[in-house]
Amino acid sequence: MSRCSSRWIAAAVLWIALASTARAETLAVTVEQWGLLGSWAVDCAARPDRDKGALLTYEIRKDGRVMYRRNFGDARDENEVVSATVNAEGLLNVMVFFPSLHQTREFGLFLQEDGSLRAIYNRSERGEYTIRDGKYVATGTPTLTQQRCD
Repeated sequence: MSRCSSRWIAAAVLWIALASTARAETLAVTVEQWGLLGSWAVDCAARPDRDKGALLTYEIRKDGRVMYRRNFGDARDENEVVSATVNAEGLLNVMVFFPSLHQTREFGLFLQEDGSLRAIYNRSERGEYTIRDGKYVATGTPTLTQQRCD
């Protein structure tokens, strides 16, 4: 391999490493400034339950990754947030990779004036919605607000 090629490869590796670090820092800053970090539940005093409400936690790891943990009482998982952006209306658009589901899901969260959190949409990468316009697609009932539990 030529000396010039080695320099280009080294430069490319460095650029990829820096770009990954910058993306992680930007993602962490976005979720932190928006106010997402911490634990959320419909009822913080209730024990986590799949049917009555999970405890959902967003945290920044020491390595800069943003993680999304779900506690359903009888089951738990941990998934990586791969992107987060805020639109002009203040909606936080979050993409999370779920290895157990073999898919990335996108959901929109709105932080209300009283500090509670509400899911506005939740869809698969194929565009299949479980929540649309703040309502569960299956039942048409509005999503419940979540309170910060920390």
